[in-house]
Amino acid sequence: MNFKFTTAGESHGKALIAIIEGLPSGLKIEIEKINHELWRRQQGYGRGGRMKIEQDKIEILSGVRHGKTLGSPISITITNRDFVHWEKIMASEEIEELPKNPRIVKRPRPGHADLAGGQKFQTRDLRNILERASARETAARVACGAFAKQLLQNFGIEVLSHVIKLGNIPESPLTVSWREIKNIPDDSLLRCADNDTQDEMVKHIDEAKENGDTLGGIFEIVAKNIPVGLGSHTSWNEKLDGRIAQAIMSIQAVKAVEIGNGVENAGLFGSEVHDEIIFENNNYKRARNKAGGLEGGITNGEELRVRGYKKPISTLRKALKSVDIDTKKEDLAAFERSDITAVTAAGVIGEAMLAIILANSMREKFGGDSMVEMKRNYDNYIENLKEF
Repeated sequence: MNFKFTTAGESHGKALIAIIEGLPSGLKIEIEKINHELWRRQQGYGRGGRMKIEQDKIEILSGVRHGKTLGSPISITITNRDFVHWEKIMASEEIEELPKNPRIVKRPRPGHADLAGGQKFQTRDLRNILERASARETAARVACGAFAKQLLQNFGIEVLSHVIKLGNIPESPLTVSWREIKNIPDDSLLRCADNDTQDEMVKHIDEAKENGDTLGGIFEIVAKNIPVGLGSHTSWNEKLDGRIAQAIMSIQAVKAVEIGNGVENAGLFGSEVHDEIIFENNNYKRARNKAGGLEGGITNGEELRVRGYKKPISTLRKALKSVDIDTKKEDLAAFERSDITAVTAAGVIGEAMLAIILANSMREKFGGDSMVEMKRNYDNYIENLKEF
């Protein structure tokens, strides 16, 4: 059994839609917690005006009855409140007379999917590309990840994120404990564990805004209480680190992924890298966690630590040079309402994607058509581990 999801919808269309498959029956679903995750995605200093328009909440259309999953596909929708301003521009039916400003996009933005997508799909209006390429789509992903989180919580697994670098602040990414991450308040400006560093990040964002520029950064996702044995060494597509890397790289504007201290480890001796094994309190442990909780594509019981490297947003108020695809003459790139930075939001999206990958691995390993059966399989496995 696999946990699967798919999303549909455009940035300024009527709604975002998602279908989730693979959850066992009898899982309690708390809609308030899902909506809270959607709220978290909208937070972060440096976000744009769209966050003031949308008040994301899900509506469950199928697959849940009286607060519990049925074991059948779950369908959800998130309304786009901004659609009222785009009804004719984004209408599904053919429109005889477009508005005076049809918002056709002819000047592709460097770094965005605009030009490559237009060439691939042979469309002369690049809005057909940017509407789906937009990170607005990630609201649906976060909702799907919230369902995955509620499955994981039944097994004591928690997933959180924080910002460890924004632009060039600080010089080296922060190293933060689970407890420090857990203590970051929900209303934190940037979900950064160090207040002094966060103050410097805010100043950096203000500077970028004044210059009509944007900023990227690094977010870290940490998952705790993961059992040993998720993933596999046996085939390339079953290695959990590979699946995680693909999931995090699929987030808009993420251009690199790191597991554990992967980047630093590449420049060290093996004796400085590999986590020595100890046996303590009737359990195998690692003396440190430079591997980030994964060895050979398999979870080893330590904290799973994943970093996503997000490039600066490609929509700049001080537009970069581009070309009009009709006249072929040099022009400035189109400007769409956008953020100065969204690294904090990317961390929340990263939580969702990691939770989805972990939920899928849990379903693969422990199966079960119902929560009762899945828990029984899990408990038996944990008991067997104690005898190893």
